[in-house]
Amino acid sequence: MSKLYIIPTPIGNLEDITFRSIRVLKEVDVVLAEDTRTSKKLFSHYNIDTPLSSFHMHNEHRVLSKWIERIKNGETIALISDAGTPAISDPGFLLVRACVKENIEVDCFPGATAFVPALVNSALACEKFIFEGFLPVRKGRQTRLMFLSEEERTMIFYESPHRILKTLKQFSEYFGEDRKVSVSREISKMFEETRRGNLIEVLQYFENKKPKGEFVIIVDGKK
Repeated sequence: MSKLYIIPTPIGNLEDITFRSIRVLKEVDVVLAEDTRTSKKLFSHYNIDTPLSSFHMHNEHRVLSKWIERIKNGETIALISDAGTPAISDPGFLLVRACVKENIEVDCFPGATAFVPALVNSALACEKFIFEGFLPVRKGRQTRLMFLSEEERTMIFYESPHRILKTLKQFSEYFGEDRKVSVSREISKMFEETRRGNLIEVLQYFENKKPKGEFVIIVDGKK
């Protein structure tokens, strides 16, 4: 039966993928990948020879209808991102929404997502939290920070190494230097690191150590 599978892929260690995911990636007709060059490394590691096709933020609007038609015509397709679960700060939402609209079955597997281990490892309250992903780069950034300064739940952000210092400085300005924070980088990779403390302490640490890798920032809510 034709359907769309949403399959999380490892965010670091290639062993962080389920047996079921590997089996289905071998069985489907085609795999849509954010970057086929990145996905080929995973496929080579697990001897997966299913055809790969590009599906990313720059072409998803253009190719969406083509893949919907192919599923409706009987093909079974899997969607993966470079790392983690598709549609979580990655392409995938448009395809899932289109499938649901066309009554195409969507099967999303559980699996790797960077913010979950970062949240648990932060030692901050995790019974209630909000996921913000990446903050706006320019327009709307200050407005969003002002709004979040009153948020009482634990907050989760993604950030690049190029903007991590700017973001921590702004958090310190809007949330207060004493607000507790946990910053994790390179989760599940060789140089994985988590730094905990208040915002000014963690900012000073990364000012003295060149930021590398992808970051997950966990910020305590307002008390």
